[in-house]
Amino acid sequence: MAVVGLGGAVASTAVAGVELLRLGSGTTDGLPFAGLEGVAGLARYEDLVFGGWDLCGDNLAKAAEVHGVLDYRQMQAVSSALEGVVPWPAAGDEEFCRRVGGDNVVAVAPSGGSTGLRPVVDHLVADLERFRSSGGRDGGPLDAVVVVNLASTERYPDLADPAFATAAAFEAAVDAGHDGIPPAMVYAYAAVLTGCPFVNFTPSVGADVPALEELARRHGVPVAGKDGKTGQTMMKTVLAPAFRSRALRVEGWYSTNILGNRDGQALDDPASLASKLGTKGGVLDGILGYPVEDHVVRIDYYRPRGDAKEAWDNIDLVGFLGQRMQVKVDFLCRDSVLAAPLVLELARFADLAQQRGESGPLEQLGYFFKSPHVPAGARVEHALHEQERALLEWVRTGSASVAGAE
Repeated sequence: MAVVGLGGAVASTAVAGVELLRLGSGTTDGLPFAGLEGVAGLARYEDLVFGGWDLCGDNLAKAAEVHGVLDYRQMQAVSSALEGVVPWPAAGDEEFCRRVGGDNVVAVAPSGGSTGLRPVVDHLVADLERFRSSGGRDGGPLDAVVVVNLASTERYPDLADPAFATAAAFEAAVDAGHDGIPPAMVYAYAAVLTGCPFVNFTPSVGADVPALEELARRHGVPVAGKDGKTGQTMMKTVLAPAFRSRALRVEGWYSTNILGNRDGQALDDPASLASKLGTKGGVLDGILGYPVEDHVVRIDYYRPRGDAKEAWDNIDLVGFLGQRMQVKVDFLCRDSVLAAPLVLELARFADLAQQRGESGPLEQLGYFFKSPHVPAGARVEHALHEQERALLEWVRTGSASVAGAE
């Protein structure tokens, strides 16, 4: 697995989790599909290996110590393994993510007639090819590489930009150094060019534009995203179907989050926050079948909490005879402990999809996302139980009915 944002809390937790499983001292709690043993082609967790990019060059042992997700016993068990994982220089752009930076950056110069963003893309492609050829635990080749974006949230680009409409226009924009192309899209492009499935676990715009969908299909590459559905939104996609089933009308839903990790720091920038709120706020209306006028979502960076997030919801309902009632949910959780196992599952399923010859958006992986990437014209399914049904059907049969055309 090649991870964008390898030094972050989610990635370091995922790597540590696999190392603990390999040592026999970890459990499969939190891994929703650990029971799918015997599915042909589905990788074992213990077979996953990790590389990737980060703007901070610290090895993962130091990164994990800073993030404070692992307890002392876990750190002692995996420290030596994490010390050996050092992020590659990353491609970043402060115009798209202002609150998170570092000095471990890709340094390339135009050569051979290359201009614009092309040298950066070529550098990322070379990283992936090197990882595929020698990233195994024994220094040998890997069977496959999946690229997973776990970087900090970027502001949205102008999605009406003609550069994103076709593959030809996008590649011309890369060569011209178009400043409207965000880093997440550059990583997605490099993944597609090297034939690596691309999974976008962030709210940033990656492969979910027509140009990159076209390129993904052309190169036989599956793409999936976006924005991992971990805590508060997961609860919404469980509760909202129940309210609809019982004809309890949702009059208002107030959600607030406080967190102090690097993700929260990035979201302290209003432009990045707008990207996150766009994915968090889109699930209710589709599930309930009507607009919730008073659906409020807040995210506040509160440094003392670190990775220990609190997600609080107040839900106002109207029932029989117009009587009002409320539901309140206070979810105190570890952000990375919820996210890391989903990342491991996604890498396994994206690889399985490529083995099965699939390319373009993997709508059957909507189970994992707040804003599932689906083919143009398809209705997005948000209810968690329906998403799980479709995913398991696909695992068993190789096909699934996820959403109908609008």
